[in-house]
Amino acid sequence: MIQKLLIANRGEIACRIIRTARSMGIATVAVYSDADARALHVRSADEAVHIGPSPAAESYLVGEKIIAAAKETGAEAIHPGYGFLSENADFAQAVKDAGLIWVGAPPASIRAMGLKDAAKKLMREAGVPVTPGYDGDDQSAERLKQEADAIGYPVLIKAVAGGGGKGMRKVDAEGDFLSALESCRREAKASFGNDDVILEKWITSPRHIEVQVFGDSHGNHVHLFERDCSLQRRHQKVIEEAPAPGMDEATREEICSAAVRAAKAVDYEGAGTIEFIADASEGLRADRIFFMEMNTRLQVEHPVTEEITGVDLVEWQLRVAAGEPIPRKQDELSIAGWAIEARLYAEDPSKGFLPSTGPLHHLDLGHEGRIETGVEEGDEISPHYDPMVAKLVAWGETRDDAIDQLIEMTDGVEIWPVRTNAAFLGNALGEDDFADAQLDTGFIEAKGDALLADPEPNDAIRAAAADIALLAAGVTEQPMAGFRLNRPLRLTVALGQGGEFTTVDPAEAAPFESLPGFADDSRVVVFADGQAHEFDLAARGGGALAASDGAILAPMPGKVIAVDVAEGDSVTAGQRLMVLEAMKMEHALTAPFDGTVTDLAASEGGQVQVEAVLCVVEPASE
Repeated sequence: MIQKLLIANRGEIACRIIRTARSMGIATVAVYSDADARALHVRSADEAVHIGPSPAAESYLVGEKIIAAAKETGAEAIHPGYGFLSENADFAQAVKDAGLIWVGAPPASIRAMGLKDAAKKLMREAGVPVTPGYDGDDQSAERLKQEADAIGYPVLIKAVAGGGGKGMRKVDAEGDFLSALESCRREAKASFGNDDVILEKWITSPRHIEVQVFGDSHGNHVHLFERDCSLQRRHQKVIEEAPAPGMDEATREEICSAAVRAAKAVDYEGAGTIEFIADASEGLRADRIFFMEMNTRLQVEHPVTEEITGVDLVEWQLRVAAGEPIPRKQDELSIAGWAIEARLYAEDPSKGFLPSTGPLHHLDLGHEGRIETGVEEGDEISPHYDPMVAKLVAWGETRDDAIDQLIEMTDGVEIWPVRTNAAFLGNALGEDDFADAQLDTGFIEAKGDALLADPEPNDAIRAAAADIALLAAGVTEQPMAGFRLNRPLRLTVALGQGGEFTTVDPAEAAPFESLPGFADDSRVVVFADGQAHEFDLAARGGGALAASDGAILAPMPGKVIAVDVAEGDSVTAGQRLMVLEAMKMEHALTAPFDGTVTDLAASEGGQVQVEAVLCVVEPASE
């Protein structure tokens, strides 16, 4: 068994590998760039080695530095995780040439499946169904156009070395083909250094179905059933589940057997995924499911397979890399329940899903389900890498159970000030079509803005914000002593967004649910349905607590250090009246509405007790 393992990766997958290695008694070595010097994977490993500047091209993608770190620390093996160098055959070979154990696919297998055209030819020879199309050597624009016309439109142009949604173009009409080909080739050349393409028939109602396979050095190969990864945005997976809804046993047997044949065709070892595209216009049928490509590594979505099979795929990787056989035979593997994973990203759906980077001042992902993350509260989302915060994984006896639990998990996300797609995920999961498994890869695009959360807080959220502000100020209940104009004394809070303030009295609001959040001397943040709603407190520098009849109350015991008004002065809503110093912080008390100052009881330098009436603002209408 491996004694010390270096993880050539970062973030949540590095933390995931460290967790399994530790459970197996294997010491771990992390590598890190400048940006990750204090990252969670670095703090979690037994040792850590600095490998360069923040850009991945100068650190995580420099194989020589990683191999040197392994030798320096005495690590026997290198696990690449996914992304970065995980499917780099040259790096895999360099690791083996250095006398180290490569926890991944054999270099020859990576090369065989690395180019889409060569992989399709190999799969065709192995009896694996492939999508109708063209993958020939003649790459002239004329020949490609001729083949596209013969296939029939719409047709898909795909870079042979592509991945991550890059180097792909859908062409709907013959007249658009040449311009789309030129654009696709230009992107492929810039991204992969190879502008060769293949053509595939565009599937009208496509489902993305993939099968987890595993092989060992003893010639054994098994599958661990299928996953459905149809919910995608711009060819990037968003929500994945296992098993695939609507998959009957006969179709499952055929597609999984084809995946095992694919793995055997390249003498595969370790964890791999055979990806298929299914024409689901008439449901899932074996004669309408076609090979797309093979990922010769662990997948991001591997937890859903682990949840339904009870297998630790990372443990299997480490055991197989050490020369052991696959721990279970095919007839010892079965499906139990349903699992769904949602990728929680630091991005702002309301701004075109632009990445949202910066410090995680508040982070609470709850305690339900399975959470795979590489950050903790106080860490930072770096602009240098993929902005994934976590993978949220739910398991249930049924698909409905798993959906309900995952919606609860997305609704319970509390992250601030970084923005996330949590509410977007919850809305997608809550769609009737998703519940009914009416899925294809165009699901998210078709739903459009309906999946975006309403950025405007409702009255219940505003009432909760006011309540949180009062509690933070030390007011645990609404005071009933003291009456004016036959009305009970009520505390209100002036909440602002975009410079506009609204006075909110939680006691007079309609019944509202208590929501999580926090407040300081300048803002209130409320979490609801996966969103963070931020409100300014009046005068941006203090919470203005006032009675509904205009009485200004001390939010906590303290010292009055400034009084800006005198009795009889006219004031406007939000105008600072005085400043209270408490707990080494200054709290500005402001006017709740336009009016006139009366009954001024506070004086500079005076000590006051909580809820003491400092002055009264008579409304201008009176």
